[in-house]
Amino acid sequence: MKEKVILITGVSSGFGKAMAIKLAAQGHKVYGTVRREVEPMAGVTYVRAEVQDELSVKAAVEQVLKAEGRIDVFINNAGMGIGGPIEFTPMADAERQMDINFMGMVRFLHYVVPVMRSQGGGRILCFSSIGGLMGLPFQGFYSASKFAIEGYCEALRLELRGKNIDVVLIEPGDFATGFTASRKSTPDPEAFKAYPTYEESLKSIEHDEQSGLKPAYLAEKVAKIVSCRRPAYHYIISNLEQRLSVTLKMLLPQRWFAAILADYYKLK
Repeated sequence: MKEKVILITGVSSGFGKAMAIKLAAQGHKVYGTVRREVEPMAGVTYVRAEVQDELSVKAAVEQVLKAEGRIDVFINNAGMGIGGPIEFTPMADAERQMDINFMGMVRFLHYVVPVMRSQGGGRILCFSSIGGLMGLPFQGFYSASKFAIEGYCEALRLELRGKNIDVVLIEPGDFATGFTASRKSTPDPEAFKAYPTYEESLKSIEHDEQSGLKPAYLAEKVAKIVSCRRPAYHYIISNLEQRLSVTLKMLLPQRWFAAILADYYKLK
């Protein structure tokens, strides 16, 4: 396998950590962004970066270029999630959700895309979600941030047509990571009164995540996408039930699919 220079955002835990370990073990030169001191990983060079700070993002990209002279693969993984009824979500939380998940990616690609154009090619992998393919109740702003990633990447792929740069969307389902524990869900008692099914839905969401697939499974899939000759436009990485839900959304009338989701999330 040809050695590649790979930059991954958010490698301190979860998907990012699993991908960094796997790709470094395959002999790639892996650079991973972190916001704080973390335990060393064999073969992974840490880059301090904050996705909400453009100067920090620019410096991170320049650090990799100074060391390696190129970036063959960029994996946008950094993200966070908030939960709760949309109307009870504080504006500051909604703005932070969109800024980290969407604009954080935009800031990195603002500097990575020119590098790949000038070097004659590259591969971009951006993490969306199954929640970027369907609006999830009580995760509306998370879904919105992932829908934005979907639209951005579709447009970017077309603009880069003929420039030897692949743009790939990764759409995971539920995985057992620290994402569940770090999600900020509104504790406002009024939210639970206004939406009686909120608490039960939240428990269902957390159960599905905690009993989901392991990050190593996703890392294995991503490693194959990094090395394959001609990747697909997007990859749904999930269990069979969740892959089926995406298919049903495409095939069924919208009201039918909405009824299925409402039943799944115990909405009344």
